[in-house]
Parts: sequence; C-alpha cells; structure tokens
Amino acid sequence: MQKEELRSFADLYKHHLLDNVIPFWSDNSIDLEHGGYFTCLNKEGSVYDTDKFIWLQARQAWTYAMLYNRIEQRKDWLEIAESGILFLKKYGRDENGQFYFSLTKEGKPLVHSYNIYSDCFAALAFGEHYKATNNAESKEIAISTYNQFINRRENPKGRFEKSTGNRPMKSFGLSMMTAYLSVELGDLIDGDHLSEIYEDCVHQILNVHYHPEEKVIYENVGINGEYLDTYEGRLINPGHGIEAMWFLMDLAIKLNRPEWIEKASDICIELLEYGWDSVYGGIFYFLDSKKVPVQQLEWDQKLWWVHQEALIALSKSYLLTGRKDVWNWYQKVHDYAWKHFPDHENGEWFGYLNRQGKPHLSLKGGKWKGCFHTPRAMYECWQNFDRLAKSNEI
Repeated sequence: MQKEELRSFADLYKHHLLDNVIPFWSDNSIDLEHGGYFTCLNKEGSVYDTDKFIWLQARQAWTYAMLYNRIEQRKDWLEIAESGILFLKKYGRDENGQFYFSLTKEGKPLVHSYNIYSDCFAALAFGEHYKATNNAESKEIAISTYNQFINRRENPKGRFEKSTGNRPMKSFGLSMMTAYLSVELGDLIDGDHLSEIYEDCVHQILNVHYHPEEKVIYENVGINGEYLDTYEGRLINPGHGIEAMWFLMDLAIKLNRPEWIEKASDICIELLEYGWDSVYGGIFYFLDSKKVPVQQLEWDQKLWWVHQEALIALSKSYLLTGRKDVWNWYQKVHDYAWKHFPDHENGEWFGYLNRQGKPHLSLKGGKWKGCFHTPRAMYECWQNFDRLAKSNEI
C-alpha cells in the first residue's frame, strides 16, 4: 500500500468530519433557547420533532467534548458540548439519580429510562467533559453514573422489566458497552475493580456470546451462555459484533494482549462473510442463525452505523496487523458505504437504506440516530489512516 493512497484516505475522513458532518450538526441541532440538542432533523437539517432523547443528548455532548480534547481546543466546540452537559445536569435525572429516556424540549420528563443505556452514555459524556474542563462535578457524575451502570447490569431494565423470569438471558450489548465505557473512563475508575471488569467483558464477548463453531456472535444467550432456540436466542446483529471487535482491539492495546487483536480481526472477517448481502451488497441489519424469518421487519435494511463501525474495525485491524484479507474487506465496505450513505448536497449520512441501497428514510437524525456514530467513525478512520501513512512499516 502506497503512502499516498493511505494519506488520501486520511484526508477524506478528516475533510468529511470537519467540513461536512460537524457543520451539519453545529448549524442545525443546537437549541439556543432551552439548551441541549434537537436530533430529529430532516434531510436538509430542519427540525421535525423537538423531543430530546437522553442518550442522544449525551452522545452529542461527548462528541463535541471529544473534538475539543483530541483535535483542537476550539471555544465553539466546548460551548456546544456544555450546552448538552448543562441540560443533562439540570433535567436529565430522576429522584434516584437515573437518567431518563426522553424529555420535552424544555426538559420536562416524558419517559423513564427503561434500560441502562441512558446512564451509559451520560457517564461517557460527563467523563469527556471532565477531561476538557477539569470540572469536579462532571467527574463526580461520570464516576457515580458509571458505578450505577455497572451495578445495574444484572437487572438492566430495573422496574421496567416485563419478563416473567422463566427464560433469563444475557445481552451482548451490555458486555460490549461495558468494555467501551470502561476503556473511555479508565483513568477515572479504581484500577483493581477495573481489571476485573475488563476480564469479565472479554470473557463474555469471546467465550459466552461468540460461538466459534458457527462463527457468529449471538445477541442473546442463556445465563450460563447456552444457546436458546428462540427468536431472541437465534438473533445475529453483525454490526454489533463488528463494533465490539474494535473495542476489543483497543482493550488489547491497553492491556498488552496482542492475541486479542488477531482474534478480533478473525471475528470481524467471519461476521462480514456471514452478514454481507451477496445480491445487493452491504451488511444486513439482523439475521436468524437458522435462516428462518427474522422477527425484526427491518432485518434487510442497510444502516449507517453498521457500515461505519465496520470501517473503524477494519481500518484499525489493518493498522495493527497489516493483513491482506482485512484490507480487501475494508475496500469492499468502503466502496459500498461511500457510494450509498453520504448526502454530499446537504451533509451527513442517510441512516436507513433499503436492501437495494436506496434511502429508505430521508432523515439525518431522529430517536435513534444523532451526532455520534458518523463523527466518531470519521475521526477514528482518519486517525487510523494517518498513523498508517506515517508508519515506516508499510
């Protein structure tokens, strides 16, 4: 691989992040009256709904604080981050200190948090804000919310659990997000406790949810890791698995476990081979391990975040391993993603394509899509290719 080609990839991601994606959110999403952000934006960036979803408020606050911390200490980026942080401090939590799921634009509670992911992303946001400002209150909120997230993992839905308990399951999302959150907040958390969490996350990902004989990661397994022959038990979400693999690579670097990098790279390839649409291209959203009809009606859609997480994982894997099979898959995913998702006229990426690769919805943000996956992917891929271009071992 020539340095010039690698540099062109780095420049592509850098330019798209700073001149396309971030301006779209900076220009259109900030609520100047009440604080926080509007995330329900149409194709051109106009607001079509004003409800505020806590995990998207937190994700956007984290994004702008991350830009401030890792790229340039721009005053406008910090001000945008603090718009979300202050909104979350003032309105985001209930009487028990748990973050809501959604609020009105003014900050009135609408929906209690029915799982622990609002806490997860709030901890992420406050931790990044502390790194930017050394604000003691943000540090305290980050640590206390992280501990709350960890303590609630055994009962993630709390009082909103609807199950009878006759089929208890473990969710892959909890292990992967615990790994990511723990790495991001690692400098703020007690070291001995953190080591146990790291080891448990890796065990859950590689030994419980990953089934090497089928070369898949199951979204849900029994409490002891057993396979469940049900809709939930057969569910495969290739994007989740691929995203978790670059979390695992970062953890491998942190803990000096190079064998995890190779394992994560292998699993990335396996999941791409399993989840790739051989007819129209792109990665399926959901699949059933028995190839029977999937419960999720959106199973064959192509989603922005799935492809962006694959771009991060593959570029990081190539940086760390130099494997040709990884590079071949990177090029395949890159060609599909950059052909179908970006809106070069209005900015940002379309979130939801139909199976044939045409926009299924014209929105740029909503209840689930906000200012997070796209800028994070642009940043991570930019950094990976920048390091590759500077390396003498190409």
